[in-house]
Amino acid sequence: MSITVEEKNRLIKEFATKEGDTGSPEVQVAILSSRIATLTEHFKAHKKDNHSRRGLLMMVALRRKLLDYLKSRDEARYQALIAKLGLRR
Repeated sequence: MSITVEEKNRLIKEFATKEGDTGSPEVQVAILSSRIATLTEHFKAHKKDNHSRRGLLMMVALRRKLLDYLKSRDEARYQALIAKLGLRR
């Protein structure tokens, strides 16, 4: 149910703000978004998996907090990130 090492490394390279960056809000939100998408697909087949659903809700809340933090610090980076990830419609 988690993402592969290759997928995580690809996301880190794509969203890093500088070389060796793994902790910026952009990278964290991208990794969480990938994990959320994976779990969402999992729930289409396993509707009664409530233990994993709790984990999904915690990930969504953490992503929301990171996005709120980024929006309060730098609106332009926030707008660029949600456009790149396609989070808001």
